[in-house]
Amino acid sequence: MIDPEAPPVGSTERLLLRVPVPADLERLFGLYSDPQVWAPDPLSRHEDPAQTRRMIGAWRAAWERDGLGMWTAWNGDEFVGIGGCFVRYGVAWNLGFRLRPACWRRGYAQELSAAASAAARRRRPELAVTAYLLEGNDRSLRAVERTGLSRVWRGPDAGNPDAGAVRLLYSDQPLDPAVLTALTER
Repeated sequence: MIDPEAPPVGSTERLLLRVPVPADLERLFGLYSDPQVWAPDPLSRHEDPAQTRRMIGAWRAAWERDGLGMWTAWNGDEFVGIGGCFVRYGVAWNLGFRLRPACWRRGYAQELSAAASAAARRRRPELAVTAYLLEGNDRSLRAVERTGLSRVWRGPDAGNPDAGAVRLLYSDQPLDPAVLTALTER
């Protein structure tokens, strides 16, 4: 059930988009602790609701700082997942989405990504819209490419305990070398 504490801040053809609220903790922890969801990116796995609580706080802070951030996405009363854009390291928008497996293959990732990219470009058009993903995450790769982003970098995933992990960076425009460095060396 949609939390009335979180009024809609946007919508797409099928989705209501809301700023995450503390009452979303249980559903977001369920999303981030689901092995099907985190399997392509094990570092995103949540093993404790405290991780999810901190994430909600960071998302809300991004809304306050950037005027845009991650949304919870709803089709009627059905929680679909999350998606949106936030400013990463002060140099570029970062596009992200994560959907419940029951909502895969319905075009929601593309719908969320298009809405988030458009909102980011309206808010701060001077910043590139970027997306990170691990090599091998083909489902996310297809959604990112359908959004119109192109690969601008491939390299080691900084901070990943798997030394063989390869991170891909996609962008809607060429990146200045300083921006590329800021986005890939942390």
